[in-house]
Amino acid sequence: MNLDYLALEFVRVTEKAAIEAAKWIGKGDGKAADKAAVDAMRSALNEIAFSGEIVIGEGAKDESHELYVGEKVGNGTMPEVDIAVDPLECTDSVAYGRTNAITVIATGPKGTLYKAADSYMQKLAVPPAAKDKINLDAPAKDTIRAVAHALGKDVSEITVALLDRERHEKLKNEIRSAGARLQLFTDGDVAMALATCLPESPVDILMGIGGSSEAVLAAAAMRTLGGELLVRWKPKDEKHIARLNAAGITQFDDIMRAEDLAKGDDLTFTATGVLTGPLAKGVIFTRDHITTHTIVISSKSKITRFIETRHTHRK
Repeated sequence: MNLDYLALEFVRVTEKAAIEAAKWIGKGDGKAADKAAVDAMRSALNEIAFSGEIVIGEGAKDESHELYVGEKVGNGTMPEVDIAVDPLECTDSVAYGRTNAITVIATGPKGTLYKAADSYMQKLAVPPAAKDKINLDAPAKDTIRAVAHALGKDVSEITVALLDRERHEKLKNEIRSAGARLQLFTDGDVAMALATCLPESPVDILMGIGGSSEAVLAAAAMRTLGGELLVRWKPKDEKHIARLNAAGITQFDDIMRAEDLAKGDDLTFTATGVLTGPLAKGVIFTRDHITTHTIVISSKSKITRFIETRHTHRK
């Protein structure tokens, strides 16, 4: 099986979702932006020749009417694939006009994508040169030094991306004490994880606790880009523990790698920018056309494409 062609088919899916979400930028209504993206993505997915099952989506069936976990998408023909989606990553960024919002689809043959219950994970993402140099249990200063050595940089030249959350106050201080640069961001750790593998990106390491769904999405692309993503479950409360237990997850200390979250060598990742971030520029509206920017990553062909598309909308 070769899913490369599907990754390109999904470009118009993420583009449509991004355009509809972008119409809500700065209007203070994240739910409306998310619904616009979900509706556009689901409609476009069902026009494509494949049989997909949502393994990462908008939530359980009783929580979401569209793109829920277990929903079937596509026109029902072969191939059969697992599909992970985030119709709008960084909903708040769109609502309040911040940076780094994207629409995302990742796929693999049936049974290859980890069915992660919706909770939190401790994460550590690094570029290819540091792939075998990291330990999720190591102190932040040791990780930073190891990555700096692998990249041939001074510690002071290393940039660590970290979600700007109260739970990260201690880690924030440790990063600063180590002498590294710190880039705080409000949302979007899929993009920041992948940014560690892009040569033109200033981000060298992603640390901290973020969403489990985002970990699977990032893993699909990290497998092709050659970096590493280490994760461990970090449920925030008893409700999350019960949710994980119901999904058959009872061990929270186990460390998983990118290859545990996205298996095999036929993975795809497609993302279109809504608001500019490290992966793609945002949607641009002009009088005559709409411009979108998409990144497409295919593990089978080991190709990363950056696609700029102009959508004419004036009759």
